Amino acid sequence: MRKLMIAVGGSLVLAAPLASADVVGAGASVSYWNSDFSGEVVNKGDVVDIDKDLKMSSDGNANFTANFEHPIPVLPNVRVNYTGISQSGSGKVGASAFDGILPGADVKSDLDIEQLDATFYYEVLDNWVNLDLGLTARKMDAELIVREQRTNGRVSKTEVDAVLPLGYASVRFDLPFTGVSVGGEGNVISYSGDSLYDVNVYGQFDVAVLRLRAGYRQMAIDYEDDDDRLDVKLSGPFASVGVDF
Repeated sequence: MRKLMIAVGGSLVLAAPLASADVVGAGASVSYWNSDFSGEVVNKGDVVDIDKDLKMSSDGNANFTANFEHPIPVLPNVRVNYTGISQSGSGKVGASAFDGILPGADVKSDLDIEQLDATFYYEVLDNWVNLDLGLTARKMDAELIVREQRTNGRVSKTEVDAVLPLGYASVRFDLPFTGVSVGGEGNVISYSGDSLYDVNVYGQFDVAVLRLRAGYRQMAIDYEDDDDRLDVKLSGPFASVGVDF
């Protein structure tokens, strides 16, 4: 992981001379993401399917973003993003036991994933084509609690915590004189069997300082933390409202 951080950080340094200076700017937005869940969680070798077994239902997730840009080319701009994901379901453990809970047992489950990103990026292009490149440090905390629905039933807890470096890219195409644009952005890492990608595409409308955006977001996490592993995918539409100065 250390070698990967050095490689990604080196790419960020190489992008610095290409950066275009801009005036001071700032923005913030909140969004609603209606995502479906699929995938598996592993606890000490025991596997449970969060869709087929735990019956996790689709739900809305909160997202907050803020950014600050400045006219000093050699220093990166800064973007902060928070995503809170919370899902629950009622189902049955599958054909194999899960962390001491017997096969076929009725269970209720809660899955919470919190992600806090700090992104440092450069504006490589800043006209009707906008291109940003940078590096994201993501703090991820995930917890799955599975409760057996019987008197004195077993409660299982699976936790995955990580701080990950991810490559960051954002591109946007503006339709001149309309306030309308389309674009996409994403964070990605793949290293030593672990991987994470978080990408979205969108349409956007700007009027004065108000920014409206709607699109589709997909995120996949495949990460092992000691004996626990999270291998899940979330996808669905999102909408956001924000301001840009």
